[in-house]
Amino acid sequence: MPIPACPVCAMEHTYQDENLYICPDCTHEWEMDEVADNDNDERVVQDAHGSPLTNGDAVFVIKDLKVKGSSTILKKGTKIKGIRLISGDHEIDCKVDGVSFKLKAAFLKKA
Repeated sequence: MPIPACPVCAMEHTYQDENLYICPDCTHEWEMDEVADNDNDERVVQDAHGSPLTNGDAVFVIKDLKVKGSSTILKKGTKIKGIRLISGDHEIDCKVDGVSFKLKAAFLKKA
């Protein structure tokens, strides 16, 4: 069984120490048993209005979003097609005008 990515920061540099998995990037530690429990849980990602999102959905941005580390702004009303759900605090992976972004579902509305 491969060692899973960190559930907190999603980095894949984790390692095993006896019955614990440890992430050197964010120093998060979790037991091996937790991974088996989490695999059975279906994670439901909801938009700002509580509608469930799935891979491939189209969404709209509900407020202007400043892109961290850039002068780019994602404008309110921007339509994003073909989203992909990922784990972590930014649940949505998408492309807007050929540029990849990771967004929080709380700032999106299902189209």
